[in-house]
Amino acid sequence: MSVLIHIHIEQEKIKKNYLELANFGCGLASQHLTNCVAFVTGESNSETLTILSKYGISEVILDTTSICTEQYLLHTLFQIAQDFEYVILCHNNIGKNVAPRLSVTLKAAIVSAVVGLDNINTKNSFPKNVFSGKAKAYYKLLTPKKIITLSNNSYGVIIVHKIIERALNISNWHSTYIPNSKIKILSTNQTTSKINLSEAEIVVSAGRGLKDPKNWHLIEDLANILGAATSCSRPVSDLDWRPHHEHVGQTGLTIRPNLYLAIGISGAIQHLAGVNGSRIIVVINIDAEAPFFKYANYGVVGDAFEIIPRLMDALRLFKAS
Repeated sequence: MSVLIHIHIEQEKIKKNYLELANFGCGLASQHLTNCVAFVTGESNSETLTILSKYGISEVILDTTSICTEQYLLHTLFQIAQDFEYVILCHNNIGKNVAPRLSVTLKAAIVSAVVGLDNINTKNSFPKNVFSGKAKAYYKLLTPKKIITLSNNSYGVIIVHKIIERALNISNWHSTYIPNSKIKILSTNQTTSKINLSEAEIVVSAGRGLKDPKNWHLIEDLANILGAATSCSRPVSDLDWRPHHEHVGQTGLTIRPNLYLAIGISGAIQHLAGVNGSRIIVVINIDAEAPFFKYANYGVVGDAFEIIPRLMDALRLFKAS
């Protein structure tokens, strides 16, 4: 039996987390000597779909209804999933809401927020972070059908076919039944940041050590030089210094950038749960006893208002050279 993944395309662009999902699905299919099929919803064109072939996908089921409410996706995936052993979704708002309900309707075991493939123990075992990221647990799925959600920035994105694009087999799916959603979307507010926080390779984050929201321009200026996204700790978002979609931590976004620069953040365990998957963590804090230093790859003890301008000057000189 094959592996089915769900990919949602917005404005004819595929976000990084869905390309990561394509790599993961193809990796799992390879373990089972089968193929990975992508069920695609949203706004797509032939060029966008062709991109999927570079990441290992050879077959696409294209939804033609242009509808992607949770109720519709649940109903549609239930029908399509009858022919598949694995159904895999991103661990985003769509996946978090649809996967558990799909698990009930399919009577399938589910493991959420998976961070990779288990190449050692068994083909049906999947690792996920536990104890706020301090350890990994391996979950084995024993039911005939299995549901998985994949954490963002956990598996990596690799172009499988760099030169020769694989032939893409596309079939259309058009549902004659459109379920009435019990949820009505009154408005949609899109973030205006240039870089998507969940996909960013570099993130500059700050906490109450900035002392005042008027000082946040320092973080934005540093992020612009680095080509980074900005984020914040929960106290900062609770104080309305920054919007809540920038809050990272146990109750906010979980991110895994290559570089996470934490400025004026003490490093409570709740915050660490959202960032400890970062490849490199750099901490700037005036308090030498801040817990964050225990988890940092590099640490600077000092006043952020003195260090940030000097760091930006050094970066400008480096880029100019």
